[in-house]
Amino acid sequence: MHKRSLQDVVWCGIDVSATELAVAVLADAFLQQRTFDNRASGHRALIAWLQRQARTAWVCLEATGMYSLDLALALHAAERIAVSVLNPKIVCRFAETLRRSKTDTADAQVLAEYARRMPLVAWCPPTVTALRLRAITRHLAALVKQRTAVNNQLHAAQASALMPACVRQDLRRRVRSLERSSQRMRRQAGTLVEHDRELARRFALLQTVPGIGEASALYLLAELLLLPAGLSVRQWVAHSGLDPRHHQSGSSVQKPSRISRHGNRHLRQALYMPALVAVRHDPHLRAFYDALQQRHKRKMQALVAVSRKILHAIYGMFRSDSAYDGSRLFSNALATAA
Repeated sequence: MHKRSLQDVVWCGIDVSATELAVAVLADAFLQQRTFDNRASGHRALIAWLQRQARTAWVCLEATGMYSLDLALALHAAERIAVSVLNPKIVCRFAETLRRSKTDTADAQVLAEYARRMPLVAWCPPTVTALRLRAITRHLAALVKQRTAVNNQLHAAQASALMPACVRQDLRRRVRSLERSSQRMRRQAGTLVEHDRELARRFALLQTVPGIGEASALYLLAELLLLPAGLSVRQWVAHSGLDPRHHQSGSSVQKPSRISRHGNRHLRQALYMPALVAVRHDPHLRAFYDALQQRHKRKMQALVAVSRKILHAIYGMFRSDSAYDGSRLFSNALATAA
């Protein structure tokens, strides 16, 4: 019996869930579908199966946080497999043209069709230190959010004379516990940065921007480290979701422009507080903010524009290895006014 010859290329889509991988493979006009466990043994079985299908396998999967990260790393390390990790919103838009139902198998088919039809960029994994720093800072952000919620509950409990003392006492304990956990996470993040010369250099550069303190610098550094090398500043802006989205058609449809929000929400959130502080303390950003309001922009719109300018500044600082200089961000006329 003759062995089946390998295809030159197959296109594979993987829908990732917490426990299972739904896999669809397109080769010429044939579709194959299988499921694997979303754990190390399942990843090895999937890789072996793909390597038996073709000389090269292009794999597409969505970025679904920790559920997809180990799989993406395993696929990237495998021979004859190229992996592309996609923004879920982009895949969702593409899927609207192909399907009516939403199931795991249908999602896997959509991803396989995306791999076959669209130009793909191979995923380059970040360093282990960058991944660990991001995990710590995102957990820290979640702890801060929880502490704020519990503080609000405690404030409401203290305002009522009918609230039992045991409830107020328990809320105080939770606030203290969350504060201790937050401090531990900050120390762990700081230790990671201190032991890496490149991270320490960028961490110091970030703090030269008015409005960026140690906490904001950690959040920003963790998110920016995972951006692929070689991106332009416009791609940085698009990745953050701060790029403008226009909605115009003919002369009758003229909707206000908004930011796309198609990027990294954690990066947008990390830029908000620095923008809020910078418009008070940096003369260049303050002049820019005031000029936007004079053009009848709302305060939130102006702050979003300032966030985008800060991201531009960080891009230039990292490229030139230099401290913040607000005059480089604006035209001569606006710099003089500032």
